[in-house]
Amino acid sequence: MRYAIQWARSLVFSGQMYLMMLVLAIFFTPLAIFNREYAFKAVHTYCRYVRWSASWMIGLKTEIRGEIPQDEVLIAAKHQSFLDIIMIVSVVPRPKFIMKAILKYAPILGWYGMRIGCVPVNRGQRGAAIKQMVEDVKSGVQQAGQLIIYPQGTRVAPGASLPYKVGVGVLYNQTGQPCVPAAANVGVFWPRRGIYRKPGTAVVEFLPRIEPGLDTKSFMAKLETAIEPASNALMKEAGFDVAAGQQGKA
Repeated sequence: MRYAIQWARSLVFSGQMYLMMLVLAIFFTPLAIFNREYAFKAVHTYCRYVRWSASWMIGLKTEIRGEIPQDEVLIAAKHQSFLDIIMIVSVVPRPKFIMKAILKYAPILGWYGMRIGCVPVNRGQRGAAIKQMVEDVKSGVQQAGQLIIYPQGTRVAPGASLPYKVGVGVLYNQTGQPCVPAAANVGVFWPRRGIYRKPGTAVVEFLPRIEPGLDTKSFMAKLETAIEPASNALMKEAGFDVAAGQQGKA
């Protein structure tokens, strides 16, 4: 019975979450067309609303730990579900992403993604897109901000093992920016697929930054040894048996 009630609450929460996206888009879009600042206000408002509504509708609280980056940096984050995106975007001042080019055409999300400075890339053209982004920031065409990237390239379930892709290291060297690793345990409560959401406390933790200057191989090793143990510790804190999860995926 308890599971059924929580599942029903999760369903209602998910429905109203997407409804609120539409409501806020209707309100903010006319303003964001003329002033880009309102695009940031829209995404911040939405993400903070989702965090707030999750806390009382499904009993899922959210917590940010560590020093929130305010300057122009890369944020290399553990990606387990939509919730880690929501949490990071809710607190950094100028969030942006590298996104698949086709997402430009997604209703609401695509337009706002472009408006806040996300970088759309086609398969095989990531390098050229990044080079253009760096040049645009330097020339003032694009505002500086926090570029959020996912080193494993996709959502990774708790306990699953997936290699880190070298693209994040190339990006670190091309931009010459510091990189702030971010650990997470959100997948324990909000899975990458499905409706059911567990109550508890989801955490995203910003870790000490990695300054520019490392070669790609050294950077990749340092990044992974920062994010993975910290994420495992957060998942263990949330009651997830990391060792059993990893064995189950073997």
